[in-house]
Amino acid sequence: MESNQHLKSVKTQFLVISDTHGMEFAPDQTPCQHVDVAIHCGDLTEESKLDEFRASIRLLNSIQAPLKLVIAGNHDFTMDVPLFRQKVADVKPPLDPALVRKSYGEYGEAKKVLEEGAGVVFLDEGTHEFLLKNGALLTVYASPWTPSLGDWGFQYRRDPGHEFSIPKGVDLVITHGPPRGIMDHTESRVRAGCPALFGAVARAQPRMHCFGHIHEGWGATLVTWRELLTEAPSHCTDIDNDRSIVVEKLSGLGPSNFDIQEAQEARTRKIERCRQDRCYTTSHCTEDMSGKTLFVNAAIKGTGEQPMQLPWLVELELPEAGERPRLSDPCSLQKQRQTLHHRRAHNS
Repeated sequence: MESNQHLKSVKTQFLVISDTHGMEFAPDQTPCQHVDVAIHCGDLTEESKLDEFRASIRLLNSIQAPLKLVIAGNHDFTMDVPLFRQKVADVKPPLDPALVRKSYGEYGEAKKVLEEGAGVVFLDEGTHEFLLKNGALLTVYASPWTPSLGDWGFQYRRDPGHEFSIPKGVDLVITHGPPRGIMDHTESRVRAGCPALFGAVARAQPRMHCFGHIHEGWGATLVTWRELLTEAPSHCTDIDNDRSIVVEKLSGLGPSNFDIQEAQEARTRKIERCRQDRCYTTSHCTEDMSGKTLFVNAAIKGTGEQPMQLPWLVELELPEAGERPRLSDPCSLQKQRQTLHHRRAHNS
């Protein structure tokens, strides 16, 4: 990506979450910051039932943001309508259609429920542009697709795989699953990320790539790319590890028996600050992000002693609208503005 250091820029705040699985924030956990954009990286539900989607709307409505971008995850399988139709048709003996509608709604109804939320925009796979209220132009590539782990929604076999057509110049990539080698270790220490997704992100080099899916991979890493990428980019060959940093990971927010007293005190202060803020904050507004990508695993549902993990509050600089070429035509942007205006009027 070309350097944007000479463009007029706007500080933009993102609240990023994923994998809420039908949960809602408790009153003392609801993020209290007003942000420019909220992002949900999929798995809004556990079983893709309408009641869970309605709970997700309540969660999204509790977030203070004029624009809320949402994609599906593998657990949201009713939104993968062809797969859902096939799942219903394959059940023997046949299911009572009235019972299916009661729990899951009509085909396509889950998407309609989601879009009833104030400011909520459901993103299908592809590239999207938004003129933000703060004057910035945001370009987004979104995809719900993950490598197959069973009979779930939006999944593909590793062979032949899936093509992620991420254009150069995009600011933000939102996927449900991680790229190979980036916060994708499962509890059994197996890497579950997608190599093709890593390659597509490496070539596009967005400012931020956020995802979830692998709950135990919660955290953030600021990657600096090597100047010359290999033909098939990999986390083993194309990251400049000497100039990349781990922003945070789960182990950094838990107890440690190996810290010296000064480190223990710093860890305690960090945990208390996160508890008060109700999120983990990282700001990258004072650095040139060209040649860098901030990766964020924002999976919220945890396990064991920490059933709910922290949302991420990310601050980035975006170019002002008009400071760079648009990736889509003005008619597309006008249609998005009209759609958002219609939703605001409908929900007011």
